[in-house]
Amino acid sequence: MKPFRILIADDHEIVRRGIRALLEQHPGWEIIGEVEDGREAVRQSNQLKPDLVLLDVGMPNLNGLEATRQILAVSPQTRVLVLTMHDSEQVVRGAVAAGARGFLLKSETGRELVNAVEALQNHRTFFSSEAAGFILDGYLNSRLPVEPATKNHLTPREREVIQLLAEGKKTKEVAAALNLSVKTAETHRTNIMHKLDLHSTADLTLYAVRNGIVQVF
Repeated sequence: MKPFRILIADDHEIVRRGIRALLEQHPGWEIIGEVEDGREAVRQSNQLKPDLVLLDVGMPNLNGLEATRQILAVSPQTRVLVLTMHDSEQVVRGAVAAGARGFLLKSETGRELVNAVEALQNHRTFFSSEAAGFILDGYLNSRLPVEPATKNHLTPREREVIQLLAEGKKTKEVAAALNLSVKTAETHRTNIMHKLDLHSTADLTLYAVRNGIVQVF
């Protein structure tokens, strides 16, 4: 039988090792790689085409929600299980909007992680009880995470730029990370500030934190 191929993406080595040790005990599951930031998760997913990506939300360079969008855009058959330390409604809604099939807190037991992976392997969804409550509440109140197409709508590239700037990178560093010219990176920054009516890097960083683009622990 073909193995169920899993990629682990988390910026904490101890977490990655723990997840790997747990999942490798399961017959038929194969860990095909570990990565420590969202951009590398996208690259490895594009290259390896895993069946499942376990993806931390709060990763550097590209957060887990943006990484989910990019992974599924080129590999829609891949299933994504989002892992996080915090089950805020905003993060849950963002994960669902990005296309994640599962959402699990890192504080859950190893048994729950195995249950989640088994569910996604069998083409089901799996959400922690708190996350499921947020989703149901959103459905009942008709406010599931659909971002309105207004003048303030940010493109995926602009969200990437926001994260890098909020993490303290200079425009030249943003350009290098995204393989853009410095002029293009500066144009993105200007457009973002105009769209969101922001006036400083501090404003931009606060926006990124409040909107779950970067996480502060």
